Amino acid sequence: MPKDTRTALVASASALLDAGGTDAVTLREAGRLGGVSHTDACKHFADEEALLAAVAARELERLGEVVDDAARQSRTSQEALRTVLRSHTAWALDHPVRFRLVFGAWTRPHADLDRSAGRARSALTAVVGQCQRDGVIPGGEPERRTALLLAVVHGALDLHLAGHTARGGKGRTDPDDVVDDLLDLLRTAAG
Repeated sequence: MPKDTRTALVASASALLDAGGTDAVTLREAGRLGGVSHTDACKHFADEEALLAAVAARELERLGEVVDDAARQSRTSQEALRTVLRSHTAWALDHPVRFRLVFGAWTRPHADLDRSAGRARSALTAVVGQCQRDGVIPGGEPERRTALLLAVVHGALDLHLAGHTARGGKGRTDPDDVVDDLLDLLRTAAG
């Protein structure tokens, strides 16, 4: 278990989230799993939502790192964008509860979550902007193109997680196929 109390609580909350959803995440149980007293857990997080926001912020930081790595390591901007979006679908399919948490509704703002979301979104928007400059995505406001990409990919993920699509069944597609189709359509529209 990590030595840092806050890190231990976030790691424990992530494990609880994966095992039982948001209802399973309590300060008391996260503290118990992390070897932290309930009193110490309350010193770090005001309530369960604050703890879940820290989990979501950590997930967004990881997604931002994926975007940065893809931008650095890919030969083309389109390859970078495809890698980012496919990594996003892989993460969501591997961790559907985390996906729903990160992109779900919050009852109040959380500074760390807002910061992490802004950083991940900015990194993705930069890749989208490079794709526009390279002529593989139509022009226009890069932020809006980013919103379009996320809306389509998240819709595909929601449909797939609900059992409404499958490569060999309904829709004859999965989220990765939707990513490929969307990028092909955008490339055609840009040309």
